[in-house]
Amino acid sequence: MTAAVEASGIEVAYGDHRALQASTFRFEPGTMVALIGPNGSGKSTVLDVIAGLVRPSSGRITVLGVDPAVARRRLAYVVQSRKVNETMPVTVAEVVQMGRYPATGWFGRLGPDDRRRVAEAMGRLEITDLATRHLRELSGGERQRVFVAQGLAQDHEVLLLDEPLTGLDMVSASIIETIMREERDRGTTVVFATHDLAEAARADLVVALANRCVAVGPPAEVLSVDVLQAVYRHRFVEVGEGVVVLDDAGHRPVAGRHVHRDRTIHTEPPGSGLHPE
Repeated sequence: MTAAVEASGIEVAYGDHRALQASTFRFEPGTMVALIGPNGSGKSTVLDVIAGLVRPSSGRITVLGVDPAVARRRLAYVVQSRKVNETMPVTVAEVVQMGRYPATGWFGRLGPDDRRRVAEAMGRLEITDLATRHLRELSGGERQRVFVAQGLAQDHEVLLLDEPLTGLDMVSASIIETIMREERDRGTTVVFATHDLAEAARADLVVALANRCVAVGPPAEVLSVDVLQAVYRHRFVEVGEGVVVLDDAGHRPVAGRHVHRDRTIHTEPPGSGLHPE
């Protein structure tokens, strides 16, 4: 079977700075993949390379068996909503409709199938009643749902999401996580970056990054003390009976998702799958 994503020894450099050192990985179709690592570890870089937005300085990568630039129309990339100008004078419906532009062109008219795809995406993200509202009127969680809906409206076999659940309210996080699983179950390859090890533990495959691919494999193998220490270094310590504490400035706690001691220390309870057996 052709891999959804296959990379061999890829490196990415910006001038003298190597954002990603030689890394090799393979994602099968219909797999949910979590990219973990501290800020600046290369998570967004990997997403950009898969999306064809950044070309590797060396090595080789294919998406759906072809060059990422060729596969671009067969994937959707959902960026963090906080990276988007929320003052843009567009409505929720207009933002989601942009997901059809790769098929219709910027000035093409939406046909019945395009409108059906937009309506379906908005319904799945539970934002239909927000259709006429502007981005600036929405909460952070609602905005993130709008951009996920835009991604779903596109024709896609690969869905890329850059920290889709970070800092969201519980309702929005639950809706988006459900969508990610539904997409995986439909055969879509879902690749997402996250700072949350509990989220990563629910993926099929985890890629641990520290400006290179440190480990790739099932959560039970990658979310181990040895791998996490290699990735997070001084940000990671083990406390007590299998309780993991991860101090990462990029991780922002959300009430009710899991246990937080304070705004910088994140504790995963025993039984979470994030401690050695």
